[in-house]
Amino acid sequence: MLTLTALILLGLTANAQSHFKVLVVASLAKDHWKSISVGKEFFEKLGAENNFSVDFTTDTSTINDANLAQYKVFVMFHLAPFDMSASQQAALQKFVEQGKGWVGIHAAGLTGAEFLGPNSKAVYWQWFETFLGGVTYSPHPAFQDGLVVMEDRNHPATKNMPAKFWLADEWYEYNKSPRGNVRVLATVDESTYKQNKPMGDHPIVWTNENFRRMIYICIGHSPTALTNPSYVILVRDAILWAASK
Repeated sequence: MLTLTALILLGLTANAQSHFKVLVVASLAKDHWKSISVGKEFFEKLGAENNFSVDFTTDTSTINDANLAQYKVFVMFHLAPFDMSASQQAALQKFVEQGKGWVGIHAAGLTGAEFLGPNSKAVYWQWFETFLGGVTYSPHPAFQDGLVVMEDRNHPATKNMPAKFWLADEWYEYNKSPRGNVRVLATVDESTYKQNKPMGDHPIVWTNENFRRMIYICIGHSPTALTNPSYVILVRDAILWAASK
């Protein structure tokens, strides 16, 4: 029989093993600055309450092999793929392909060669488009309330979610639904808001199961999302799942 001291030590060891580090890299884009400005406090609070530590930065030079090696999860918080240099893109791709966790939020899904500009000499990051489910971004409608419908609550990242919840957002649209290439966890009910170009089937949270720990959360434009209890649960559980063995 284990002594009380042994049990305490065992518990401390288990707790130490479960702790992990998360790197959150945010954009400097003015369109998302209101959300980004409160993001550091939001993610650090999540970490303090759930046994992980957070390094929050807007410095993309932190996206390199040596620095990423210390983290289990990388969060792209409104950071778009085109915000990174080619070497930073390569480092993140390596991180993901090693089986580490990736959580993309809102502007992390801004795929499409048009973002490079007509005179750009940069090479389009096709890998990331495939990673996101083979879709490219289309202009979004006005910021407005919409109803999120949880399609799959059997996934660890969504098991604690309500069946539905309201949120005000930009409701990103894409050239097509990623369904068929991804596991859809949630959609938005397009009848509850005015679309720019109706998608019909409109996923907003999904995983790409070709990669070990990847989840994209299309919603989260406004700082009000970070105080929505359902959204907080979604981001929390997405990070915890992305770090899991």
